[in-house]
Amino acid sequence: MTTLTLGKAMNEGLRKAMENDPKVLVMGEDVGKLGGVFRITDGLQKDFGEERVIDTPLAESGIVGTAIGLALRGYRPVVEIQFDGFVFPAADQIITQLAKMHMRSLGKLSLPVVVRIPCGGGIGAVEHHSESPEAYFTHTAGLRVVACSNPVDAYSMIQQAIASPDPVIFFEPKRRYWEKAEVDVESTDWTPLHSATVVRPGEHVTLLAYGPSVKTCLEAAGAAAEEGRSLEVIDLRSLNPLDIGTVVESVDRTGRCVVVHEAPVYNGFGAELAARITERCFYRLESPVLRVGGFSTPYPPSRIEDQYLPDLDRILDAVDRTFAW
Repeated sequence: MTTLTLGKAMNEGLRKAMENDPKVLVMGEDVGKLGGVFRITDGLQKDFGEERVIDTPLAESGIVGTAIGLALRGYRPVVEIQFDGFVFPAADQIITQLAKMHMRSLGKLSLPVVVRIPCGGGIGAVEHHSESPEAYFTHTAGLRVVACSNPVDAYSMIQQAIASPDPVIFFEPKRRYWEKAEVDVESTDWTPLHSATVVRPGEHVTLLAYGPSVKTCLEAAGAAAEEGRSLEVIDLRSLNPLDIGTVVESVDRTGRCVVVHEAPVYNGFGAELAARITERCFYRLESPVLRVGGFSTPYPPSRIEDQYLPDLDRILDAVDRTFAW
């Protein structure tokens, strides 16, 4: 076992994938000599060369478009979008080309492209650096969408995403990059890429989260335990496809559910979860599925982002409201 930060686990996972397959390429702004803004690709260009770790122009549409061309020629590009808010210039390429090519070619063409997106707030950044754009991509048929929340998953999930024959949008919680855990870098006994994980068993309420919100939910569950309430925390890990079976099994037992994410609640991914749970667990639910998330405003200046982001108090308030029905 090796103690790694989430960022370093991403680095090691990329390194392992590049060692195992010479067709794996890393592309993006400052990913080479600088090693990325968050140093996720640190040392990779030195070890694998400029032909496999490519510093690109500041043109996200061009980066993804080039990756699509490379994938059509048999490569497996891993594209880094430097910050979440910068993915929108590449939305045309991702939504109208990357997601559609397999269907358009009647299954003859595959585009094994991974688009890495550091996401979420909590780092005191300026405008366009703290977005949570997952709903745009979960709504787009043809894309797999996953989100890691800890170093163990970061290490395994990035390798599984790269090995996928389909395009994968890979969300990384930037404010968790420096958190540490023990990672077995020799093991390949991994949780399947599109499986959810029960990270804390409980009996009274199910908390559903992914990416940066998983730790917040674990903290809320710890606080609730002191008051005699047992909260089950599920890390969804995969948003599309969704492991609805694990979710339904949990909610059927607890009868209550709270969904937590940093993106605005209105039309956020939590709405899809609430709808599916209501359809599948209607006669087991003791209260409506509640959602805790960002507000329907542009992401605020960093000095007040703590008022925007879901925190322990807002999650526990939602838990209290589930018992008020």
